[in-house]
Amino acid sequence: MIESITNIIQMDASRIAELVANRELSPVEVMQAHLDRIAEVNPKVNAIVALADGALDAARKAEAAVKSGAQLGPLHGVPFTVKDGIDTAGVLTQRGSPIFKGRVPDTDATVVARLKAAGAILIAKTNPPEFSYSIETDNFLTGQTNNPWNLDYSPGGSSGGESAAIAACMSPLGVGSDLSISLRGPAAHTGIVGFKATHGRMPMTGHWPRVPRRFWHIGPMARSVRDVALAYSLMAGPDGADGFSISSPGLDTGVGTT
Repeated sequence: MIESITNIIQMDASRIAELVANRELSPVEVMQAHLDRIAEVNPKVNAIVALADGALDAARKAEAAVKSGAQLGPLHGVPFTVKDGIDTAGVLTQRGSPIFKGRVPDTDATVVARLKAAGAILIAKTNPPEFSYSIETDNFLTGQTNNPWNLDYSPGGSSGGESAAIAACMSPLGVGSDLSISLRGPAAHTGIVGFKATHGRMPMTGHWPRVPRRFWHIGPMARSVRDVALAYSLMAGPDGADGFSISSPGLDTGVGTT
C-alpha cells in the first residue's frame, strides 16, 4: 500500500478514483480504511446508522476489474454514503422514524443507481431527522448526530448525518437532500461542500417523503468542489419516473471515464 490509512481517508473522491485507475491504490484498501474509520469515530459522532452488507465484496470485485483491464467508471472503487431518507436496495432505509424501523427497499433511488453505475460503492447510510424535517439531526430511532469538530454542537439538518460523516472522513462522497436548507446548512456547519441544484436537475425517485416533491432537491456532498461537480454530472438528468426531473446542460468536470 503506497498510502497510509490516514492519507486514504483524507483524500477526496476524485483523487481516490485516479489512484485506483492507475493501479496505485486498491479499492479493498480504500474500503477497509473507511470501515476502520467508521469503527473508530462513529460511536461518538453517530453519523452512520447502517453499514451496507457486501461493501468489501464489492471492493474486491472492483479490484478484480482494475486488474483485468476492464473499462472503469469515473468513480470506480470509491466509497460513498447516502442519507437515510433515500432508498438503497438491500440496505436499511428507515427514514429516521420508528414507523419504518427495519425497512429494507428492493430498489435503489435513481441517484444511487447512477453513482453505482459510475463505479462507486455504497458503504453506509447516514442519519437524518425523522422524515428529514428539521434543521438538526436527531430522531427517536437512531438518535442524535454530533458535529465531529465539536461533539457538543450540531451538524445541522436535515442532511446532518451525511455532512458529519464526510467531515469526519468516514466517507469521501455522499448524497443528501434539501427542502429549505438541508444541504447547505449542514455543509456550512461542518466545513464541507454541499450543492442544492436547480429543482428538477436530479430525479427525486426513491426519496421520501414523496408528497412535497416539487419542493425537494437531491444534491451531492463532499470535501472538494471538484467531487461535487463530478457527482452532479453523474446524477443529473431525467429518469422517466420523476415528472419534475428535466434535462440539464452538459457539464465537463475534467474527469472522464478511464
